[in-house]
Amino acid sequence: MLSAASFFDLKDWAHTELFTEAEPVWQAFTRLKSYIAQALKPNLQGIVRSGPVLQQTMVLHQGNVLTSELDLRPGDVTKGKFQVIHDGKLLEGAIVFYPGACLMDEDIFVGPGSVVEPGALIKGPTIIGSNCEIRQGAYLRGHCLVGDRCVLGHTTEMKHSAMLDGAKAGHFAYIGDSILGNRTNLGAGTKLANLKITGTPVGIKINDKIYDTGLRKFGAILGDDTETGCNSVTNPGTLLGRRCLVLPALSVKSGYYVDGSIIR
Repeated sequence: MLSAASFFDLKDWAHTELFTEAEPVWQAFTRLKSYIAQALKPNLQGIVRSGPVLQQTMVLHQGNVLTSELDLRPGDVTKGKFQVIHDGKLLEGAIVFYPGACLMDEDIFVGPGSVVEPGALIKGPTIIGSNCEIRQGAYLRGHCLVGDRCVLGHTTEMKHSAMLDGAKAGHFAYIGDSILGNRTNLGAGTKLANLKITGTPVGIKINDKIYDTGLRKFGAILGDDTETGCNSVTNPGTLLGRRCLVLPALSVKSGYYVDGSIIR
């Protein structure tokens, strides 16, 4: 019930080795740093040398950095609709970095078709997949693992967390020590709180049994297709199954919520 397979469809995700079937899903947090260190293949060295704050639009395509004769045609990044034309040719899979984007170090990978907007700040080690949109003001604090077709939006902060494919946190969200499943969506202002006021390790009560996670910082696990309403807060150690709905402006108690739960 508590394994990663209970929360996520992993067959198409590129980072399945983060999880093991025999362990509770939260054990992934104990491996996240080492997994990212092993899987990371930095590809922005040519961009980072111009920073950390970029002064002009820069496009990375097949290992080449382009800064001139660029025609950017915005569209839905997650659907591959953002087009980059260079010298009259469409560049498939081009990665776009707008002026004002801040890349703090070289331990960063960004996948084909992704766009990093002005004012976004990314610290390594971080892996970002294909066709992701890192919007203005997003803050990735390191040890971030982002799948394909994800959105990290305005004033959204992420640290030591993972987003599976299609996960979206578009506005004013906090994602700390958490895992967002496929196609999850955080309503504006959602906060995934990750630290108890007492500072003690996070325990999870399920069916009158307390599971000691051994983790001092543990935010939330959101199963595939789960959504949170605007200005909702999950307390440390919240496990939401697949297709759950959290209504707006709620404080969700820690614990396990079965698939399809509606938290009112």
